[in-house]
Amino acid sequence: MVLPVVFFAVFFAWPVVSIVERGLRPDGRWELGRFGETLSRPEILDVLWFTLWQALASTALTLLVALPGAYVFARFDFPGKRVLRAVVTVPFVLPTVMVGTAFLALVGRRGLLDDWWGLRLDTSVWAILLAHVFFNYAVVVRTVGGLWSQLDPRQEEAARVLGASRWRAWRTVTLPALGPSVAAAALMVFLFTASSFGIVQILGGPAYSTLETEIYRQTADRLQLSTAAVLTMVQFVAVGAILMVHARVVRRRETALRLVPAERTARRPQGAGQWALLGGVLLSVALLILAPLGVLVERSFATSDGYGVDYYRALGQVDEGGTFLVPLTDTIVNSLQYALAATGIAVVIGGLAAAALTRRAGRLVRGFDALLMLPLGVSAVTVGFGFLITLDEPPLDLRASWILVPLAQALVGVPFVVRTMLPVLRAVDERLREAAAVLGASPWRAWREVDLPLVRRALLIAAGFAFAVSLGEFGATVFIARPDNPTLPVAVARLLGRPGELNYGQAMALSTILMVVCAVSLLLLERLRSDRTSGEF
Repeated sequence: MVLPVVFFAVFFAWPVVSIVERGLRPDGRWELGRFGETLSRPEILDVLWFTLWQALASTALTLLVALPGAYVFARFDFPGKRVLRAVVTVPFVLPTVMVGTAFLALVGRRGLLDDWWGLRLDTSVWAILLAHVFFNYAVVVRTVGGLWSQLDPRQEEAARVLGASRWRAWRTVTLPALGPSVAAAALMVFLFTASSFGIVQILGGPAYSTLETEIYRQTADRLQLSTAAVLTMVQFVAVGAILMVHARVVRRRETALRLVPAERTARRPQGAGQWALLGGVLLSVALLILAPLGVLVERSFATSDGYGVDYYRALGQVDEGGTFLVPLTDTIVNSLQYALAATGIAVVIGGLAAAALTRRAGRLVRGFDALLMLPLGVSAVTVGFGFLITLDEPPLDLRASWILVPLAQALVGVPFVVRTMLPVLRAVDERLREAAAVLGASPWRAWREVDLPLVRRALLIAAGFAFAVSLGEFGATVFIARPDNPTLPVAVARLLGRPGELNYGQAMALSTILMVVCAVSLLLLERLRSDRTSGEF
């Protein structure tokens, strides 16, 4: 636990505490009366209420839509499955600003729905909810589906032989085994939607605001650090309480599971019902995932003179306005380098944390479990500003160092590594480790021979998630990325903030490149995962 604790203390707790202190202690004296003053304002209460109910609604809708997809990807074998699994993960790495822009082009004024049927959703909360489903679909599919694909189906079949119906066998055998991973996925979706920034900023406009957008507004637009600090503390306390309840409930339901290679559980759909389920999942993916992505691709080629590659050619030119000091094509290399470095950090920190949490060592470890999830629920705006304030003098003067961006990205990647690996690690039968110890294996060798072969698949999934999250991280990176080393999300956001058809077209082109890079990377990961997991057991 030492390295993860030090990492979170230095690169998360310290920046957040510094921002809060500047807001609530401007003259060296704590002004705690700001809490009552801020939380009694009607507009702030409206923000708190909207943040809560839209996050709950988004989480429920995402689970409703994505759980059938998790089952299909876990249990069915069909042509194009590997490619489709990579495609559904692409939205998760897109900057939330681009997710909002894609749905605005799809459901907003002059969008596809408006052109075809005269239907607009951008003035309603449904656009925000659907965009959250689009963004978080892969979280459920990969987190739940990763464990579901390794559950031994013979246990459910045994229940059927003993007279249980298909529904009862699934409810009494499979669902309890999936409970921890479903809860983990729901928690991540809730935290992401509760702290939604770019999506609400674009689709919500002035009518809807979450805690995240309000913190940004109070900090960047109004320079009201005291109000932003109060909202940050409210967010921090609420997320901490949710995580503690989650850890307690999930721990009570965790049991050792019989895990088998995913290749043994997947088979072609059988019967009209399974084919109908597969068709329904593919249709939902087409409407919710492929349609918004298709809009972005179409806009990247749609110039004033017809379809062409003018916007892509313009990416190779140095920006004359001075916003970008290098050709925008260099942002691709920058983003990949940052994402790889952040993935390495996240896998090491998250892997050590997951291994420590598996030991069930009392309240201290349970509290650390909740702490690891806080970066998903605490404002990325606060963390980004905190980096600029705290990491600007020796011994940690990192403002001029390239490692600052991967460190900020890894903060968001670590929770995904932990939440992906932890259910599988805790499902490993403790008797296997004890048997290895009895036979003379050291703790390190027991982990290498027992745990690692069983969690290697989860480790690769976790690495893929960390890479995807790092590639698309925007909230904190936008404050610390330098003009000569921008990332793809930062470049896209800056282009969208500048007027002109060329800037908008370049933003669409960069977003399309980001989608392609992500899809290719995830497809390679799928192939590597299949090659590494075959024949292990």
